Amino acid sequence: MGLVIATTVGLTAWIVLWATGSSALDAFMVTAVIITLGATAKILTPYLPGRE
Repeated sequence: MGLVIATTVGLTAWIVLWATGSSALDAFMVTAVIITLGATAKILTPYLPGRE
């Protein structure tokens, strides 16, 4: 569920930044970073201490 939220927030940020005059590529880089952080958190969660 967290990855879906990260993707939604990232795409929303992309649309808002693009609409306010940023380059589409620059706005998409922000989206890519948000989605990558969400995916990284999803992958690493099982390996954190205290998770069994």
